[in-house]
Amino acid sequence: MASLDLVNVQKSFGPIKILHDISIGLKDGEFLVLVGPSGCGKSTLMNIIAGLEEPTGGSVQLEGRDITRVAPAERNISMVFQSYALYPNMTVAKNIEFPLEMRKVDKASRTERVKSVSRLLQIEHLLDRKPRQLSGGQRQRVAIGRALAREPKLYLFDEPLSNLDAQLRVDMRTEIKKLHQRLKATIVYVTHDQIEAMTLATRIAVMKGGVLQQLGTPYEVYNRPANTFVAGFMGSPRMNLVKARLSAMPGGELALVFQEGAGARVQIDLPREVVPAALAERAGKDVIAGLRPEAVSLATPGMVAGPMQRYVDAEVQVIEPTGADTLAVIDLGGHEFTVRLEPDLPLALGQHARFVIDLSKLVCFDAAAQTLIE
Repeated sequence: MASLDLVNVQKSFGPIKILHDISIGLKDGEFLVLVGPSGCGKSTLMNIIAGLEEPTGGSVQLEGRDITRVAPAERNISMVFQSYALYPNMTVAKNIEFPLEMRKVDKASRTERVKSVSRLLQIEHLLDRKPRQLSGGQRQRVAIGRALAREPKLYLFDEPLSNLDAQLRVDMRTEIKKLHQRLKATIVYVTHDQIEAMTLATRIAVMKGGVLQQLGTPYEVYNRPANTFVAGFMGSPRMNLVKARLSAMPGGELALVFQEGAGARVQIDLPREVVPAALAERAGKDVIAGLRPEAVSLATPGMVAGPMQRYVDAEVQVIEPTGADTLAVIDLGGHEFTVRLEPDLPLALGQHARFVIDLSKLVCFDAAAQTLIE
């Protein structure tokens, strides 16, 4: 496989700037997922890597070789499209074999490669069928097989699962994950689905408005989001983000105070371990507090809070059983907090209950810049 380096990549259409100085270094065998809302520039960046678009500025380097102006056919890159792009009049075997034929690969090698790829993707029984005789998932496997047959240096996947139903997406996601683990391939994958990003990537590039918001591992992006956009975009349900006052306590410690309108004042004393120096300097100021839904749980009778836990009393406003767990919306100082709880808990709408917050999972953002305070 190969390394990939995007260096200050820019793209403009007339006066409209689509990509703003994107720089990403991808090591051999990495699985990079470009994720963001529609219109954020991720597909444009993918097309620039593939050679389908030419950047306005910056460079694309594959294994240290500048390929910015190299024709798509000469980049040794395979791309799997959202629409599958299979030839309707060719059999599955022919669809997989065709790119090799165009590269003048001999017949014996082509036949062996088709067998190898179809065995890997478990589509040997489909080789004599036409695309119209296949299901959506089978067509996607054939499209992937055609990309694999070329044995390129880099694989590009442009929202390959968006046309599949929910369960099939989950199944194909698992198959792509296993495929990467087997092949140790270098992959760039575009999606707007943050669940796909979290489950597939070794690293995630979160984009918004053509700007790279954060580049990091799934753990880093989920637990230490660079700003409130990343915090809200990554995760389902999204991270709770509420404005709070950082109040100085008599003993020199700090507390977060939540109060909005006529809501009851809620104060959460902060352990020193969760207060970095940059946060301590903001005593007396507003910050944006971020907590994932799973950081809040229902307190049980006789429970003793640990050093990083604090109790809060809140009213239950919404209950959403999902089977594996229960999502609830509680009122915390006039702010709605979504919490992820165990299933079948004895909760009722309007009930006032005691919850426990794990403050080791707390992150705080600057109230004006909305960037992570570290």
